[in-house]
Amino acid sequence: MKRISLAIAAITAVVIALLTAQAANAAGVTAAFTKVSDWGSGFEGKVTVTNGTTTSLSTWSVALDFPSGYTVSSTWDATHTSSGQTHTFTPPSWAGPLAPGASVSFGFNGSPGNFPGLAACRLNGGSCSGGGGGTVPGAPTGLSGTASSSSVSLTWSAASGATSYSVYRDGTKVGSPTGTSYTDSGLSANTTYSYQVSASNSAGEGPKSGSISVKTTTGGGNTGSAKAAPYLYMGWGDPPNPQTVMNATGIKWFTMAFILSSGGCNPAWDGSRPLQGSADANAIAQIRAAGGDIVPSIGGWSGNKLGPNCGTPEALAGAYQQVINAYNLKAIDIDIENSDEFENEAVQDRILNALKIVKQNNPGIQTILTFGTSTTGPNYYGNRLIERSAALGANIDIFTLMPFDFGSGNIYNDTVGASTGLNNKLKSVFGWTTSQAYAHQGVSGMNGLSDQQEMTTTATWQNITNWAKSNGLGRLAFWSVNRDRGCAGGGVVSNCSGIAQPDWEFTRITAGF
Repeated sequence: MKRISLAIAAITAVVIALLTAQAANAAGVTAAFTKVSDWGSGFEGKVTVTNGTTTSLSTWSVALDFPSGYTVSSTWDATHTSSGQTHTFTPPSWAGPLAPGASVSFGFNGSPGNFPGLAACRLNGGSCSGGGGGTVPGAPTGLSGTASSSSVSLTWSAASGATSYSVYRDGTKVGSPTGTSYTDSGLSANTTYSYQVSASNSAGEGPKSGSISVKTTTGGGNTGSAKAAPYLYMGWGDPPNPQTVMNATGIKWFTMAFILSSGGCNPAWDGSRPLQGSADANAIAQIRAAGGDIVPSIGGWSGNKLGPNCGTPEALAGAYQQVINAYNLKAIDIDIENSDEFENEAVQDRILNALKIVKQNNPGIQTILTFGTSTTGPNYYGNRLIERSAALGANIDIFTLMPFDFGSGNIYNDTVGASTGLNNKLKSVFGWTTSQAYAHQGVSGMNGLSDQQEMTTTATWQNITNWAKSNGLGRLAFWSVNRDRGCAGGGVVSNCSGIAQPDWEFTRITAGF
């Protein structure tokens, strides 16, 4: 009897010990992220890992998902690896086990600045808030893809228990959709890419699917350049479906308006619509799925612009870089207008220096400046912009004039006159020949009635297009595709040209440039 009592007591002690250990382990291992500082062009982050269990932790792994466009530039007190937007940190080689109840911190610098916070945080494959547990999903099945010249559209079967997926191109994570499809855009034509997909839930990321190879089609039309790219504005003027316009006209590129400041040095469409998940991002995906591409227009006449709000060239370049990274861009257009940018010499210089940084950090990207003009060529501020671009070594690719809203009685003659004046200025400043200068020039007109009731008919635009093509200009655009619909006598409005014309006729003419 005594031995039975002792046995029961021993069993009870073991049960109590197990319950105590489970209670202690319930606190789990946690990780907490803090943004220590942010200086506009970069930021400092800190992560503290805490062992809330009663046993030593031999190792740990913290995976941080950054928003698109952000990266890690340096790390201390941890080993760092990255895959796409996922940055994984593990203990340094000299670190020992993490004792029960102890904490350890590591830090890193990231770029650009104005870091909005983490997209996700995972500790040892589970939640950074502790716990974890559960079972990760299995590998997705049924992965397949179809290609255009610049994008691959993927689909797969849902994995049981999955709440999100990760898409890998050639081993690098390129997307994190919640559904079972994803379009990978901004790709090179006639190129083979390898894809895999994995599924994730609160327990972590599961294994990757088998890989498939998808080859993009051969490019055509203007898919390789932004030479012919009329403006499309998703925030105004009954925006048309871009694929409808592309199918009707053959146009491949659009200039998407307008990137502004959403507060400080933070870029957003119209200053309010985010770079991802907006109507603009959806339109870009549609354009690329149809074999086209876009160049964003940053600035414009009105609104809260990045140039005055970003205090240094480095900060402004960081804002431009966010846009470039968000869409894997081949070109950007800075529409520099009004007294806050075009007629502000300090902001002019800031923009030029920022574009110089952009060119250094993005080999092969095309930079475009778009600005107003007189009927005979650039005015004082336009001439200064050109002179300073040379003095600062900004390496601008295209100088585009907007030959309208200057009281013209003959848009064709005044467009040619303004462009000839720009040609002479570029030859004088850069030492180019006539043909070299024209290759660095663009024209951005206004279809139908301009704000000052100037008239550009479809026949006039055809003549301007013919002249620009015969002289080898580097760019042709107009404001805007939204207005490229007939409404004779309709006046100057957002969704039609104010004249009699077939719908999308200015776009069709531009596609032939």
